[in-house]
Amino acid sequence: MARWHLVAGSTGAGKSTAAREIAERVGGVRFSIDEWMNALYWMDCPEKNDFPWALERVGRCEAQIEAVARELARVGVDAVLDLGFTTRAQRMGWLTRARAAGVGCVLHVLDVDAEVRWERVCKRNRGESGTYAFEVTREMFCFMEERWELPSVEERAEFDGAAFSS
Repeated sequence: MARWHLVAGSTGAGKSTAAREIAERVGGVRFSIDEWMNALYWMDCPEKNDFPWALERVGRCEAQIEAVARELARVGVDAVLDLGFTTRAQRMGWLTRARAAGVGCVLHVLDVDAEVRWERVCKRNRGESGTYAFEVTREMFCFMEERWELPSVEERAEFDGAAFSS
């Protein structure tokens, strides 16, 4: 049975790096919301940090990612989803989608100290990592920090497997 691997963590936790490693290990296809948004939408954003504008487009990307992930599952290929999974609601929504598609769902949680993550973001912004998609300002970092919900033990138990790293 194919599986969807949900890679969850706050900004700078190492989700993109982990997603690449997981995809390599399981022979899966990786989907990164940052890459999709950068390639399809950010250049057209009317105002910097327009959260409602971005959320609408993230929703469009997620719908297409789900459609492709379902097709991959149909032919036995895992999908590695680097979509942030900042909130419990988003994670549980994707778990529900996986169940509806008859796909196993594994949660990979990256819990890294905020100062370590901010330093990683600064390095990424300076081009010192291979995961740069767009500049993340301190304001953006703090905005997302307020939304991050660390998955509880009970939430992690809902998945077909869970990996937790810090």
